[in-house]
Amino acid sequence: MTGQRKTVLKRRLSAALCLLLVFSLVLGGCGKKKSKKKSADTTQASFESEYKTYYQKNHKNDFKPPAGMAEGLAVLSADQEDTPDFYTTDKADLLINDSTGEVLDSYHCFRKAYPASITKIMTALLVLENGNLDDEITLTHNTVIVDEGAVMSTLTRGDTVTVDAVLHTLLIKSANDCAVILAEYIAGDEQSFVEMMNKRAWELGATHTHFVTTNGLHRDDHYTTAYDLYLIFKKVVEYDTFVDIVSSKDYTLTYRNSAGSVINEYMETTNYYLLNEYPVPAGLTMYGGKTGTTSAAGSCLILMTENEAGDRFFSVVLGARSKPDLYDSMTRLLEKIPK
Repeated sequence: MTGQRKTVLKRRLSAALCLLLVFSLVLGGCGKKKSKKKSADTTQASFESEYKTYYQKNHKNDFKPPAGMAEGLAVLSADQEDTPDFYTTDKADLLINDSTGEVLDSYHCFRKAYPASITKIMTALLVLENGNLDDEITLTHNTVIVDEGAVMSTLTRGDTVTVDAVLHTLLIKSANDCAVILAEYIAGDEQSFVEMMNKRAWELGATHTHFVTTNGLHRDDHYTTAYDLYLIFKKVVEYDTFVDIVSSKDYTLTYRNSAGSVINEYMETTNYYLLNEYPVPAGLTMYGGKTGTTSAAGSCLILMTENEAGDRFFSVVLGARSKPDLYDSMTRLLEKIPK
């Protein structure tokens, strides 16, 4: 074989190999399906599927879904999370008629969002489920919160205070140290309490929530959804004590210091509706709720209200750009409630 023929043959073989490589890559690419990001879904079947995965992973036992797991819940699928023609500048909004299970308005209710101090409704739920409000706590150390601007109570090491008083201060003043105090009272330490929070969230169907702190001070891996907050809130308002506290416009924290002296700390609610700084729409009774604000979360609020017909409503606004925007958005939601 001449050198010229060898060169031509090599070129043809090289070209054939390149063509084969390109062809295999194209076929391989066509054969692969793009992975779709998992969307939240709140049907009964999806709840049970999420539960099964969680319990098999964490408890390695047979899965037994709670009876009537979605009974009495407002449920909607992922493709229904945005109400048509419902415009908002918030991160997420949700309005539910709890008496009928009807979702009246929804905007990004399954999208990941930071809850800020609305986190404290889960802290309160675990205290109400596992604690005794008449118990007294004597603080053995100061609670250290390093986050700039974090709201704190006046409680310090050596003070003796009731669980009830700490719970009031947690929910009315939104004092961040009180969340840690209650966590240590219930679970011994904050981390163990956070594990309880996450487990309880899953038990309530809040499968797209992950707690890192007891108070909601910002951490990148501390998140939830508007719908998950509805699930937690729906449970905690079963406790009259909780409703009574979050319906109060003010409170005086009373405790004894290490010298036995009685200390009083007056506080007002962070809910501006209760302070009459923003009017509640006519025909509605305000039962209060929980606010939350951080630079990352924006301004947030969850509420329970009742109309003149006696129907109960839950409303959530997450990620408003400012306090005025928050109350403007929430009022807009409340005005959609039938009288």
